[in-house]
Amino acid sequence: MSFPTEVPDAEAGTYRFRAQAEQAGPAVFTAPGDVVGGGFGLFESAATPGRIGAVPHYHQGFSESFWVISGRLAVMSGTGWEVLGSGDFAHVPVNGVHAFRAVGDELARFLILFVPGAPREEYFRRLADLLGRGASAEEIDAMALECDQVNLRDWRSDPVPED
Repeated sequence: MSFPTEVPDAEAGTYRFRAQAEQAGPAVFTAPGDVVGGGFGLFESAATPGRIGAVPHYHQGFSESFWVISGRLAVMSGTGWEVLGSGDFAHVPVNGVHAFRAVGDELARFLILFVPGAPREEYFRRLADLLGRGASAEEIDAMALECDQVNLRDWRSDPVPED
């Protein structure tokens, strides 16, 4: 394989500083799809042990990947769970049923990569509002469906590992 020796004229790269990134609930919109040309979206998030991170669900228009910064994150794909630690990665394809939650004793911090760069900001904004108002599971699921997230609250999987 050879690489070009000349760089074609192109627009400059994109820089985004943390102070520029919007936050909704635990999600920081680090590099939303509309900022980076739509090829991907990158968010930072956090999950507290003992609380549900995300119920089993799937997306029809994009894949979702997780990379753990710190703590321990249990990720379910299909029916099985794996516990990920710092530096570990999980990828869920389009239409892949998945869920996640923090396990252990410390906050789990992780990156979420959406490909292509689906406009997930609206989902996280609306979710933070609904949770803040104490909305019902039915209200949350109806909103999620509008944002290409099909929640499967009755999905059966292996038990969530504790660590």
